[in-house]
Amino acid sequence: MESAIDTHLQCPRTLSRRVADDYRPPFPMFVARAGNDLTQVVMGYFGVQYRGEDHRAEALRTLREIVGQFALPDGPGEYDTTEHTDAQDHVNLIAVGYWRDPATYERWLSGPDVAGWWNSDERLAADVGVFREILSPRADQFETLYAFTEDFPGVGAIMDGVSGEIEEHGYWGSMRDRIPLSQTEWLGADGELTASEDPSRRGRVLVRPHGNIALIRSGQDWAEAGERERTLYSEEIEPVLRQGMDFLRDNGKDIGCYSNRYVRYIDLDGNSVDKSYNIGHWRSLDLLERWAESHPTHLRIFVTFFRVVEQLEKLRLYHEVSVFDAGDQYYEYVNCHPATGLLRDAVVPARA
Repeated sequence: MESAIDTHLQCPRTLSRRVADDYRPPFPMFVARAGNDLTQVVMGYFGVQYRGEDHRAEALRTLREIVGQFALPDGPGEYDTTEHTDAQDHVNLIAVGYWRDPATYERWLSGPDVAGWWNSDERLAADVGVFREILSPRADQFETLYAFTEDFPGVGAIMDGVSGEIEEHGYWGSMRDRIPLSQTEWLGADGELTASEDPSRRGRVLVRPHGNIALIRSGQDWAEAGERERTLYSEEIEPVLRQGMDFLRDNGKDIGCYSNRYVRYIDLDGNSVDKSYNIGHWRSLDLLERWAESHPTHLRIFVTFFRVVEQLEKLRLYHEVSVFDAGDQYYEYVNCHPATGLLRDAVVPARA
């Protein structure tokens, strides 16, 4: 048994864990490991938004353009593509790329094929919207958790290996306890969201973030599952999961959830793949914890997971949670509806 926090990221605690030192978890879980050279990663969410089936072909072409840019020098070490329909009945196609360091990402971003495409006035004239949500947590600002030990999705795919069985899971507060920075900091929200322009008008809008926004990616992969596990997922796990995700999508504003997307993997032709995950932006980690520990929609998810976890063989469940400095986030929305991503809760400064 070992700590989820790697040895080179451990330091004398000034804030205690949520459990006693002799706590032992009820089942095995694992985290991704990386060497000392991994000091900061980049998580890039590149989206295409449209409404109406007559715009789907253009949206898919745009998604393929974005993914094609990933193949350029200094592109991401891992990516996936997803689809979801939001509460405003717009379809969103998202390509998510992961870079092992910000310098590589910046070289890729500044190349003429990438910078020119995103900054072009053609984006403003298109019939589909596009957006970028770029987040760069340091190694001490994110954690991972897996019920399996190989072929990690998401940020785990650009890391170097896997831990042994870890201590910090199976109790309320374990998510925070796995984030190295929580050894010494509360990770509270710092400031407000502001928008550069009125999001209700078509155009290019930037959202200026505050410090310690929290992002959770919580995933499910049933691609290799047999009939028994597929039934377990479709009849017991997925219904309570969807109920919780829909609650956050529709009611998150009142509890500090800026944006919640329950997405399904797709291929580049738009065909569904048997994997999904939730992308949730929260004002702060403590508000995410409060919902997880007390709201009926998450308690049902938690209880269901505990009931079935020891039956899992091919069904893969995981999550990653990060917090960010204000300067390590970038949010840009072009011709997107005003409730997209962080636009919904961003304040437009009064004009003189």
